[in-house]
Amino acid sequence: MNNQTIVSIPIDEAVHRYLYELLDSSPDAHRITSDSYQTPPGAEAITHYRNDDVQILTIYLGMATCGIGAGALETKDRIRQELKFTGLPFDLVEVGCIGLCALEPIMDIQEPGRHRISFFNVTTETAGPIIQAFLSGEYLSNHVLGQFRSTVTQPYAGIPYIDEHPFFAPQKRLVLKNCGIINPRSIENYIARDGYHAFIHAIHTMTPSEVCDHVLASGLRGRGGGGFPTGRKWSFARKSSSDQKYLICNADEGDPGAFMDRAVIEGDPHRLLEGMSLAAYAIGATKAYIYIRAEYPLAIERLVEAIEQAKAYGLLGENVMDTGFNLDIMIKKGAGAFVCGEETALMASIEGKRGMPRPRPPYPTDSGLFNCPTVINNVETFANVPGIILNGPEAFSALGTENSKGTKVFAVSGKVRNTGLVEVEMGTSLRTIVYAIGGGIPKDRAFKAVQIGGPSGGCIPIQHLDIRIDYDSLKEIGAMMGSGGLVVMDEDNCMVDIATFFMRFIQRESCGKCIPCREGTRRMLEILERITHGHRSETGTDALVRFQGIMQLIRLAKVIQSTSLCGLGQTAPNPVLSTLRWFKDEYEAHIYDRKCPAGVCKELLKYSINIDKCVGCTLCAKKCPAEAIMGAPKSPHYIVEERCIGCGACLEVCKFKAVYTE
Repeated sequence: MNNQTIVSIPIDEAVHRYLYELLDSSPDAHRITSDSYQTPPGAEAITHYRNDDVQILTIYLGMATCGIGAGALETKDRIRQELKFTGLPFDLVEVGCIGLCALEPIMDIQEPGRHRISFFNVTTETAGPIIQAFLSGEYLSNHVLGQFRSTVTQPYAGIPYIDEHPFFAPQKRLVLKNCGIINPRSIENYIARDGYHAFIHAIHTMTPSEVCDHVLASGLRGRGGGGFPTGRKWSFARKSSSDQKYLICNADEGDPGAFMDRAVIEGDPHRLLEGMSLAAYAIGATKAYIYIRAEYPLAIERLVEAIEQAKAYGLLGENVMDTGFNLDIMIKKGAGAFVCGEETALMASIEGKRGMPRPRPPYPTDSGLFNCPTVINNVETFANVPGIILNGPEAFSALGTENSKGTKVFAVSGKVRNTGLVEVEMGTSLRTIVYAIGGGIPKDRAFKAVQIGGPSGGCIPIQHLDIRIDYDSLKEIGAMMGSGGLVVMDEDNCMVDIATFFMRFIQRESCGKCIPCREGTRRMLEILERITHGHRSETGTDALVRFQGIMQLIRLAKVIQSTSLCGLGQTAPNPVLSTLRWFKDEYEAHIYDRKCPAGVCKELLKYSINIDKCVGCTLCAKKCPAEAIMGAPKSPHYIVEERCIGCGACLEVCKFKAVYTE
């Protein structure tokens, strides 16, 4: 092995030898399947890294961004204090997010020879009682999430298995299988769970063309939004003639409500690196970039560590595993511009230019980064590749629907009980995600819609709650898969307000290069804002201008779709068009009745006073800036509608709930 690839971090020589044994134990066939896969003789050397069993009491604490935001840092200090007080030897291992963000902080406890038990909502107040009860042989049932299955340890009686929990039971975890389980800072932990096995076997027994063929046969499509067949894209780049080729991982993730890439990197960074290594080998790239937003400091920290570890074991750098394959992976921090999620703008940013899209063709696989053939995929796409190579394309293609194979990771947020990260088989119904996995709507509110695909996506109404989620089905109802953001909305959400929010986001994030996107989205936003304005703010010809804009809204959206330069501009009107399609009655209520049925648009609210509840305290009259509230002290008051400016001050100060809106 080339000693120049080693950096000054400690490595386990037994694991090092194990990696080379993988080369020697490669099957003769140029493919890896569950039947042909051979475990190398030295596998026992890394058995203790699997963390199926432990030598001493071990605490696993979810320390991804969501866990830290829920107070895991303070919980960690409290756990240390509690265990030091007992005098028992222990290990405290920081892991990523297992997906159930709503119940963070999550802590697992494992004793030698026994199953691992997971506890939720472990705060500074509850950590002590949970640990004390556990050490006493008891378990606080109101904090138990479940125990993990294992063939090498003994189970606990009366404790359900975590994979039977309603949140996890309907899931099919391929990309997320290690997240929240392994130590993301330990390459040995990843290797012990078949990590880098697919890569080592591929560079030793498969040609680049065969790797492309495997990925193509699996049916894997890009998980970044467009859904282009991954194997086909790789084949285009592989066949391009050039002395230099590049590979890029798009981890920019700018959609509101999306956090899939961040969670995967924080919980299992080596899976991304292995997927990228396989892709680089397949297309002939020797340099790769991970383009990640600077707002993800923990994910960046995990990547830096993982790259250094992979170099130390000879899995990155020059002459990888003595095979003659070279690969360097570099991190490029983005400034958070939404437009840099578009591949040509992303490449411009890496080149040191302003992140702005360019026309295609030429496509990146012909002329991309620095005018060289380039493949760009997102984190989830790369994370699927090791499993495809290791288990064979048939195992992956057996999952999903006819044209949408495998699984899909979704970031579920909004008005749902179990917010978090879920991975389901393609073709799973939306109802399963919202109600079976997500736990339904809090406070038993009525489901209204799901916004899927971020600003480029659309809304799915209740009449399509049973739709099977795949690329084709979503397009039929005016939505798209996108990267996987899924925001649940209930009866208290105003769909006109939702459309306005996304249009405001898109308009603010437009790079401004092409007129349809730059000016068209601005005009659409102005029209939407006029719809949500009340008559109090209109003067002169404002009402006429408002109706003229409404009549041109759909036509303007179609022009933007057909003439914008890049995919972001072409999909910019989607939130408006989908809400118009499925929630036309709400638009009509705003336009004709000047009312917001959900009571969200402040300027359309009418404030009134319930004379049966009003005691005449005069507080509302004193706080009204327009002097629109009349009435004598200790007598019921009333609001003069013509004077009311709709500020809501009366509603805020009334202690007797006499003020209401309609």
